[in-house]
Parts: sequence; C-alpha cells; structure tokens
Amino acid sequence: MAKRVTIMIDDDLDKKIRMIQAKEIQNTSTSVSYSGTINKILRNSIKK
Repeated sequence: MAKRVTIMIDDDLDKKIRMIQAKEIQNTSTSVSYSGTINKILRNSIKK
C-alpha cells in the first residue's frame, strides 16, 4: 500500500529525476508518474 510522504528534493536531483521520467515516457506507451519514478530509483538503490 502506498503512503503519502512530503519530502524536500534539491533542484539538481529534481532535474535528474525528471530526465529519467522523460526517458521512461519515451520508451513506453503507458503513463509514468513522478512518484513512480522516484520509487523505482529508490528500490534499485536500496537493493545494492
């Protein structure tokens, strides 16, 4: 289940996250949310 959390993200990280989101949007035909992109990045980082 998803949980609503408020966080502050630095401008440089926001740009990088949006670039990753844009690449995902180009590579798929489905919608890609900003929060979904952040979740995917966090999951990949935590697994390492």
